Amino acid sequence: MPPAGTGTPTGAPPPPVSPAHARPPSAKLRRWDGYRVALWIYAGAFFAFLYGPLLMIVALSFNDSRTTGLPWKGFTTKWYESLLGNTQLLSSLGNSIYVGVVAAVIATALALLLAMAFRHEFRAKRLVLYLIITPIIIPGIIGGIVLLIFFGYLGVRPSLFTTVLVAHVNWVLPFAFLTLYPRLHKFDRSLEESAMDLGAREWQVFCEIVFPIVRPGLIATALFAFSLSFDEFIRTIFTVGSERTIPVQFYVLIVEELSPELPAMAVVVVGLTVLSSLAGFIVSRRGDSKLSS
Repeated sequence: MPPAGTGTPTGAPPPPVSPAHARPPSAKLRRWDGYRVALWIYAGAFFAFLYGPLLMIVALSFNDSRTTGLPWKGFTTKWYESLLGNTQLLSSLGNSIYVGVVAAVIATALALLLAMAFRHEFRAKRLVLYLIITPIIIPGIIGGIVLLIFFGYLGVRPSLFTTVLVAHVNWVLPFAFLTLYPRLHKFDRSLEESAMDLGAREWQVFCEIVFPIVRPGLIATALFAFSLSFDEFIRTIFTVGSERTIPVQFYVLIVEELSPELPAMAVVVVGLTVLSSLAGFIVSRRGDSKLSS
């Protein structure tokens, strides 16, 4: 006999569900499939707009036509070969590499000193932080005009290793600082304290303990800073003199004439930027794995 108050005996199958309250699983599957299709369409459009121009530049660099653009006239590598004889482009490329290396070294060194200082409390710490990141907030054209007025007021003659270098360090330093500061902020201070308890001086602690651990981060920061300086155009065009960097040279050649070597040179520049950024990412990941272990 079933217990009192129950409608079915123990072990009996449950009553059937009303069709009005049942939702066929096929409706959920159709809705999920439609959602996935929409995501694939969005992702495809996103990557097409993002990487389509780069792929087009690569294709045009092999186009056997003196006109930069379509239609396709045939496959050739002569534009890459002609780069070796284009002294203007090669000189501009060398200028960008020189300035980028020097700016990266200076910005990384300053960022390291600032990050070490920010491990301690001092007056106006928040104000100094705002001053460091100000170049990121200010639009590039405003920053270029400010630098132009500043150098003009001081009477500094525009050149690569005066006005352009200062402009690049000013632009790269905030990114270098924001990259290094988290590494030093999570650094285990007990290692330094133990070394100082054993008689090591502050300079010895930095050279033998702190620097070897953060060295991968320094290399990654320098490579990232180089890629930023190498591609900088807006602030450079306001402070450059007779010598040109590769972005400024590109701008001049596009305005004056559409040289057929431009797509090939663009591929070379993009390749250098991607390689430096990729190398910085790999070094940073290895440094993070060593620091966590």
